[in-house]
Amino acid sequence: MLFVETPIEFLKGVGPARAQLLQRELNIYTYGDLLEYFPYRYIDRSNITTIRNMNIDEPYVVLRGRIHDMHSIGSGRSTRLTAQLQDDTGQIELVWFQGIKWIKESLKPDVDYIVMGKPTLFNDHINIAHPDIDRADSPTSSNIKYIPIYSSTEKLKAKGLHTKGIARLTEQLLRMAEGRIPETLPASLIQKYHLPSRANAIEVIHYPNSPHDITVSIQRMKFEELFFLQLDYQYAKHDRQRRTNGYLFHIIGEKFNRFYNEKLSFELTRAQKRVVKEIRADMKSGHQMNRLLQGDVGSGKTLVALLCTLIAIDNGCQACIMAPTEILANQHYNNISSMLNGLNVDVELLTGSLKPTEKRKIKQRLANGDIDILIGTHAVIEKDVQFSNLGFVVIDEQHRFGVEQRAKLWTKSKQPPHVLVMTATPIPRTLAMTLYGDLDCSIIDELPPGRKAVKTIHCTDSQRLKVFGFIRDQISKGRQVYIVYPLIEESETMDLKDLMDGYESVVREFPLPDYQISIVHGRMDSAAKDYEMGRFKRGETQIMVSTTVIEVGVDVPNATVMVIENAERFGLSQLHQLRGRVGRGGEQSYCILMTGNKLSNSGRERIKTMVDTCDGFRIAEADLKLRGPGDLQGLQQSGILQLKLADIVSDESIVRAARESVQEILDNDPDLQNIDNANLRLYLQKNKRALAWGRIS
Repeated sequence: MLFVETPIEFLKGVGPARAQLLQRELNIYTYGDLLEYFPYRYIDRSNITTIRNMNIDEPYVVLRGRIHDMHSIGSGRSTRLTAQLQDDTGQIELVWFQGIKWIKESLKPDVDYIVMGKPTLFNDHINIAHPDIDRADSPTSSNIKYIPIYSSTEKLKAKGLHTKGIARLTEQLLRMAEGRIPETLPASLIQKYHLPSRANAIEVIHYPNSPHDITVSIQRMKFEELFFLQLDYQYAKHDRQRRTNGYLFHIIGEKFNRFYNEKLSFELTRAQKRVVKEIRADMKSGHQMNRLLQGDVGSGKTLVALLCTLIAIDNGCQACIMAPTEILANQHYNNISSMLNGLNVDVELLTGSLKPTEKRKIKQRLANGDIDILIGTHAVIEKDVQFSNLGFVVIDEQHRFGVEQRAKLWTKSKQPPHVLVMTATPIPRTLAMTLYGDLDCSIIDELPPGRKAVKTIHCTDSQRLKVFGFIRDQISKGRQVYIVYPLIEESETMDLKDLMDGYESVVREFPLPDYQISIVHGRMDSAAKDYEMGRFKRGETQIMVSTTVIEVGVDVPNATVMVIENAERFGLSQLHQLRGRVGRGGEQSYCILMTGNKLSNSGRERIKTMVDTCDGFRIAEADLKLRGPGDLQGLQQSGILQLKLADIVSDESIVRAARESVQEILDNDPDLQNIDNANLRLYLQKNKRALAWGRIS
């Protein structure tokens, strides 16, 4: 067993009980885990201030003086110990509520001490409670300039594992670790980027001598984190491409050509043509395709996917399109069936709400090979759904499916089908580089001609009557309107417009018989939702009052106004998705963001971003900066981005360097057989992930 793999309970001062606590609270299981539990800040011991010049607003001060006038106050559990710290400029009270006996015995008069702590004001007197104290002449004071401060928890503090307790364990472990921390990166990379050794970087991060040392060592560890994240995904991609044969789709046949030449009434955009070529190249490469297609709302991703399904069908295979909701699945089915009318392509819809007899018929025809394109929700991955020859899979709004759900589609075919995953939630470059290293990526970065950018306006509650007047004007021109609320029922903890209350106020402003209003929310059954959605699509209702169930999957070109209530409560990506429900026809469309008069700084920034741009990629970058990667697309819950030091927002240059380094190594040494890459081969053997591609597709 390597030194760094030793269980933490064997470290002196830990033991089984504390080990369990460290595991539960901080995920520290081994010596290596503790060595990589880094300080979140430092105290500069040399930055000593005088008592007179001390700023009580500072989170920490460092003082030097002598301690006197020590005495206990109170009795029993309410006992506290006070003392005075005095320097040449004045004195300040020190207070302890625990460990009183030990403190009394250890502090001596006529000795200079370094005292560190947070000054607070209590009963008009400044004091420092439970300060960190060290003799000014101790080796620690003379040798350690920067004191590491570690995050802890109440449970750990109760067992003596506060920042000082963790520091003591780490200091002891570093003394034991000399010469026993193995290097992980190839020597060529360390030389290329002038990186310190791993052992040196870890030691310096815990006990640095200068800010420059901290920066250099942290950069080294950030590079390592991002390098191995990239190695995981890119090695899986290289390995899949070399070892996994894909269907060979050589033919561009009758169905594709007839659809392209006879059914398309408009020219594809340059971006759409480019992406079709990229997918086409994958499909005839002999390797299984695993491609991510990003494109803003309305950019024409579905048409690209349909063209590629026709390539699969022309080559004798079936295709499957999986959507996250019945609304979206129905929309795909209706649109695709209409577009393929007369081409002798059999398209079927499979959703959970179908009657059992209908499901059985579809499953039988699918297994017999009578169905060319199956469109559906998660119902398509049920165990008894079997294809005759599945060659091409499209997964729409991929982040809405769980890993296991997506992976099941791979088992529906004799050999791996080509997989295209699509998202209308643009992914920032750094996030895509970090998370989708095992995917090829295509981007549709332009809208079809004739589409007008949606005008986005911010209005407060005080402007509501003006907004209602604008809605009336749009309806008088034959247009339709969405009004979206964040909740179905009133929340006691948030001051939000509740859907039903909002619906009633809209009905009062737009009464029958002059106006017809639909209402849709997530707690309605599918039939009721479809009925209301159908009325709105057919133009029988002018206003749709809804929750975010219409975020994805509703296509009503006549709808020109999107009103979003309590817009400050939505994330940028969700606001952008909702805005994408309008602007789908030729008329000028509008998105009105309704908020209260008071906004937080982040709320104001989100609203400003929406008003300033319709570019989904700019919005995604802003969302990443505002919320961080942990909150985007459920990544925090998935554990994908639990990085200790690296930040993919501010460390984009390191992300790029790590990615390029991995690509270069794998291009030159695909099996990592070179002696310089032995550490990488060892890492992959220890950290083998089952079907890494399944995380996405």
